[in-house]
Amino acid sequence: MKISVIIPVLNCENVINLLLEKLWNQTIKPLEVIVIDSESDDNTREIARKAGANVIEIKRKDFNHGGTRNLAVEHTVGDILVFLTQDALPTNEHFLENLIKPLEDPMIAASYGRQVPRDEAIPTEKFSRLFNYPPEDKIKSKDDIKTTGIKTFFFTNVCSAIKKKEFYEVGKFPHNTILNEDMILASKLILRGYKIAYVSTAEVLHSHNYGLKKQFQRNFDIGVSLIENDFILKYATAESEGVRFLINELKYLIEKKHFFWIPYAIAENGSRFIGYRLGLKHKSIPLFLKKKLSMNPNYWTKGSD
Repeated sequence: MKISVIIPVLNCENVINLLLEKLWNQTIKPLEVIVIDSESDDNTREIARKAGANVIEIKRKDFNHGGTRNLAVEHTVGDILVFLTQDALPTNEHFLENLIKPLEDPMIAASYGRQVPRDEAIPTEKFSRLFNYPPEDKIKSKDDIKTTGIKTFFFTNVCSAIKKKEFYEVGKFPHNTILNEDMILASKLILRGYKIAYVSTAEVLHSHNYGLKKQFQRNFDIGVSLIENDFILKYATAESEGVRFLINELKYLIEKKHFFWIPYAIAENGSRFIGYRLGLKHKSIPLFLKKKLSMNPNYWTKGSD
């Protein structure tokens, strides 16, 4: 299998060299690494080129989670597309080998790896990574929808691998989407009969200490993306998964004796829920307000609704 790695970047001169170094030192080396840069103000492009990456430049205003990655794919020569974010750092040299291993199965079209929280991650963020990225592998298919609901479609481009043939077969990522381009693609693959693999041994270091405002905005965008791709909601809804998340999070905080984080966890989950519900109803919200509620205000400037 020939691997093409794609990394959208912006102002990451402090991490891009280490990330590329780790990629080139994998037990299975990528055929190429494509860095697609949205007008970085620092030395990201120069460092990436010097480290052996093929750099594609786009205007910052033209960045889109789906379309930008689709553009990068057009420049690839590999048959396996590996997507990473600039802040996802492989924890060892077996990352790519482990990530693509399940793709040897002709029915597994894509795989994604485990996100391990950074040391500075707050307790609620550490739980979130553990909840979404457990230490056990899993293969997901259409048969799982009845039991695992919307979690069946869970997939992330923080670190993922997708067969190029199947990527094009389901129409690539949605060209203009505010968020969730990865989950939308995964849902199309699963509904077409393919399987998705979660690989716990393909680890990257990745976490964010988002505050309540950022959590609200991110989940507003999730709601927008789901209602604009509402075929997913015909098979599963997110609300029940949110309740399960909160119950398990509270148990985790009590077990770890993080009692002072319990009120924050409740407020954080409330912010997520309200943001998500408003995102689902975004067509009733004035444009100027949607720009304030969203983590991606440029999306609304393009007249997406």
